[in-house]
Amino acid sequence: CDAMRMIAAAVLAFAFSGVALAHEGVKNPAVKARMHVMGQIGAATEVLGKRAKGETPFDADVAQASAAEIARLSGEIDALFTAEETDPKSEALPKIWVSFSDFSAKSKSLQEAATEAANGVSSPDDLPSALQGIGAACLSCHKVYRKP
Repeated sequence: CDAMRMIAAAVLAFAFSGVALAHEGVKNPAVKARMHVMGQIGAATEVLGKRAKGETPFDADVAQASAAEIARLSGEIDALFTAEETDPKSEALPKIWVSFSDFSAKSKSLQEAATEAANGVSSPDDLPSALQGIGAACLSCHKVYRKP
């Protein structure tokens, strides 16, 4: 379904725009570690997105492994953000530590969506829905807890 593919592509583009550029010049090792994990989540999501858009041939094993990697990495988010670490280049808003339980719930939603995708992507037709779930979880957090 082309509309779902376009939605998935738009969600991914918004959710992960600027990730690579943001890493340059970060001095705080904790912030750098957070950005690295977020970048890895973005890269794994991009693997799924390229397959959803038909830019890369579909491979169920690769799609499932990418979604499983997102699930694994999203399981690290709470630990990476527990301490209120800052850096001028950080995109994390202070709201994270004021509302950590909500932030944590959002990271768990990403983990659940990615786990569901890892267990449910067996054909190209499954990708748009899987990406929509992953993208929606990312956006729900980024809209509140990440600098625009």
